[in-house]
Amino acid sequence: MDLYVYEGKELSVVLAKALEDLNLKENDILYKKEEKKGGLFKGTSVKLSIVKIEDIKNFLQDYLKDLVSSMNIEVKVESSIRENQITLKMASNNNPILIGKGGQTLSALTTIVKQAVYNQIGVFPYINLDVENYKGKQVAHLERLAKNVAREVKNTKTPVVMESMNSYERRIVHNILSTFSGIKTESQGEDPNRCVVVKPKND
Repeated sequence: MDLYVYEGKELSVVLAKALEDLNLKENDILYKKEEKKGGLFKGTSVKLSIVKIEDIKNFLQDYLKDLVSSMNIEVKVESSIRENQITLKMASNNNPILIGKGGQTLSALTTIVKQAVYNQIGVFPYINLDVENYKGKQVAHLERLAKNVAREVKNTKTPVVMESMNSYERRIVHNILSTFSGIKTESQGEDPNRCVVVKPKND
């Protein structure tokens, strides 16, 4: 990945100059900002280390292929960028291994590829890593489950403690039910047994 470094007095001016030189928009880049203190009669300045998101995407695609190949799994990786989020979709000869129980392997792979970019440029990118639309199916399943529980709670006025979930799954449930009238949600417990509790709003 090519790293572009720009320095100046003000962040907005430095960023505008970089975007003009690179012929890019702010959503097309990821940058690390550092403030540099000047001497006795000099103020602070700003240093931006900039990487194109397109370059990060290409780096991650190759990195992910090598990583999964080291697990003796054949994989194809499709990548895309939308609103500065990089989406990487994997298809392999052993999808269940890449997903893992409850998506644990997929979650671990996501952490690894994010860290790989951070080690290069000092910034974590926005990444959505998926295997054969596992996350899409997971969201659909959690949406059906959460709404069924919410209806039960609304009708019975009795709180329901859902099964233990990881932080990603809990966030999905909270978001889905945030607009559901008559109920509220909260997380309780400690990982890995932390869960969502669905309660009537007048509880």
